[in-house]
Amino acid sequence: MSQHAPATNLDRRDVLKLGGAALAAATVGSAGGVGLLASEPAGAQTPKRGGTLRLALQSDPVTGFDPHQTISFLTMIPLSFSYSRLVKVKAGPAVKPMTYPIEPDLAESWTQPNDTTYVFKLKKGVRWHPKPPVNGRELTAEDVKYTYERFLTVKGNGNRPVLEFVDRIEVLDKHTVKFTLNGPNAWFLDMLASTSTWIVAKECVEKFGDLKKAESVVGTGPWMLERWEPNVRLIYVRNPNYFVPGLPYAETVEVIIDKDPSSRLAAWLAGKLDFGPEYQQCVRWLELPVAKQRKPGLQTAEYTWFTSGLVGFKIDKPPFNDVRVRRALSRATNLAEVFESLAFSQGHWTPNPAVPAAAAEWSIPFDQLGPEGLTLYEHSVSEAKRLLADAGYPSGLKTQVEVPSSGYGPDFMDSAQILVKNWKEAGIDAELKLKEYGAFISSAIYGKFDNMMYGLRGAWVDPEAYFYRPYMPGQPLNVMGVNDPKLTDMINLQRRTFDVTKRKQIVYDIQRYLAEQALFGANGSIRVVSAWEPYIKNYMPNNGFDYGGRLMAVWIDK
Repeated sequence: MSQHAPATNLDRRDVLKLGGAALAAATVGSAGGVGLLASEPAGAQTPKRGGTLRLALQSDPVTGFDPHQTISFLTMIPLSFSYSRLVKVKAGPAVKPMTYPIEPDLAESWTQPNDTTYVFKLKKGVRWHPKPPVNGRELTAEDVKYTYERFLTVKGNGNRPVLEFVDRIEVLDKHTVKFTLNGPNAWFLDMLASTSTWIVAKECVEKFGDLKKAESVVGTGPWMLERWEPNVRLIYVRNPNYFVPGLPYAETVEVIIDKDPSSRLAAWLAGKLDFGPEYQQCVRWLELPVAKQRKPGLQTAEYTWFTSGLVGFKIDKPPFNDVRVRRALSRATNLAEVFESLAFSQGHWTPNPAVPAAAAEWSIPFDQLGPEGLTLYEHSVSEAKRLLADAGYPSGLKTQVEVPSSGYGPDFMDSAQILVKNWKEAGIDAELKLKEYGAFISSAIYGKFDNMMYGLRGAWVDPEAYFYRPYMPGQPLNVMGVNDPKLTDMINLQRRTFDVTKRKQIVYDIQRYLAEQALFGANGSIRVVSAWEPYIKNYMPNNGFDYGGRLMAVWIDK
């Protein structure tokens, strides 16, 4: 826990100041204080081929390797080294963290004849990994059609909402595929860039029955999965036929699997890892001074990530059907205490409206959130008690909150304990009910809980996911059972609004409304620090699960 002074409550001025800080550019530098952006650009240096990139992952892919059977980051990250998709979020030193420009991946180009039609031309000569059962054959438009039809029809795909608006997919020729949507969707390309839309091979599904086994990971990406040693590591080797000439530079990638943050840190400090030991190659703020002391010239980037806590509750029954109880829960939450206390954050954080601050321009500025929304971020035990009393709970209330016992690490569990303490001080006595991670992400995040749940959000880079998937009627991640006609109309309107300025204002209206109704309350994300060794060249971190995409053009200068 932090050795800082006790956290103080946030007032409105503090909230506005923190919210404004999220819009600042990400800070990039080195342990010596020299800005990397002012140094010689990596592209001006001569890349070196070979070597092994070594990084850490917090757990095995406990739900398997099938991208259509889970939404877990523990699956999508390992797949990012071996799979490709039609379009992707651009990576590299020129892309600052918290920006997400779209560029072609397997697509050579695309056209949009009208609001509901997209035609993609595929790159020619793209080959699957030279592994059975696909054996290096050429990728075709039939593979795209097969992948996304499976994506939309296979049972258990929690990411189906990413493409559920696709009406049909047609193969026009060997290298051309046409998507027809059931209505206009201004976010279509952003959604296609999701790290759940990997193109998969029909032969693998036919041979293995599904794609859960490591042996089924046969893609067109920069590295091939050579082996998985459960609870130890994942080993990838260079794809000799990768469709981007000359890439990847690294011959192998070794992903160490280690659930213990202390052990991961020790491995990094001992020179066994090339990147920070936490998610997104981060280093916890508590450990950053030691790391800088031990690693002269350490390269770093500071930015706000998408990850944040997620509180879910049932609004179709007492007590959370009453907006006053929902507001009381937020007023009881002491975000400053949470983020001051965690080793990961040590007071470095940014408040989030419904669309996280990491989404930059699509996250509503806090001075536009409205007075009712702003008060949710102002911790006040007395006000929380008053709201509970007004709602008919003068003596408080008892409930139960389900949380995963593993998978997210000790900082997450610390945050859960602090929140429960905060709530109890205001009269909301929430008993912690621990569930194994695999069971939690198979049940609680889909609304299968009795009273409350607490997990993490932050799996998506496209802004719409943060209000469409949790609040649209019928969505599997609408865990609260929200069915608000006004909200639904706004969500539908922004989806068919292609003018960016107009769409942004509708998205702001949605975030204001969610705050006013206390359907989204007090929340924040850590302003993290990603770190990498001085000899790692041409790298820049960013949000999202596409580790492979950010590493394919990296080389090792030693």
